[in-house]
Amino acid sequence: MSSFKILYTEDDETLAFLTKDNLEQNDYDVTHCPDGKSGLESFKNDDFDICIFDIMMPKMDGFELATEIRKLNTDIPIIFLSAKTLKEDRIKGLRLGADDYLVKPFSIEELILKIEVFLKRSQKKSKHGKAIYEIGKYQFDTKNFILFNDEEKIGLTQREAELLKLFLDNKNSVLKREQILTALWGTDDYFMGRSLDVFISRLRKILANEKGISIENLHGIGFRFVM
Repeated sequence: MSSFKILYTEDDETLAFLTKDNLEQNDYDVTHCPDGKSGLESFKNDDFDICIFDIMMPKMDGFELATEIRKLNTDIPIIFLSAKTLKEDRIKGLRLGADDYLVKPFSIEELILKIEVFLKRSQKKSKHGKAIYEIGKYQFDTKNFILFNDEEKIGLTQREAELLKLFLDNKNSVLKREQILTALWGTDDYFMGRSLDVFISRLRKILANEKGISIENLHGIGFRFVM
């Protein structure tokens, strides 16, 4: 499978099967969801490179889904596939942050071409991952170094924010101590290691009451952010 992951939402089972099958034959890793609500949950629980959304879907339509996705990630490419042909619908989709709008029936070759174009474009940008992450009851604003919800706002130092983002981008995977030090400071110096321990201790305190979330210490190896 390609390293490129696609989130694809479509409630028409036949069209979804054919599109997913064609994309996988072209080496894309496709997660299909039959409605917008399950699409949003999949987006929150995995990392994707591009989104392809039908508009008319149960539980949450494509417009609503794109609106929610843009709150979590301002950069990921979004392509709408829809039988809606009105200019107003195209404009609405683009204003919501979609990058393109294909009218059904569409050519799979054209869809793949557009996917390739947007992936190349997004690769040219610095690939820093999502701007907003969800962590338990918090949202993490990586650009402003803030953990927040409706009740509180917690400011992080730049290093703490960089460390938390590194953990989130590698959640449930082991990060060696020297990997973390090199990523944050460019060196695995002993004294930087002492600072790392302080930052990890603070993050543990902040997230102490979040069920299912922890920073595991693997003695002599490194750490694992479990979520």
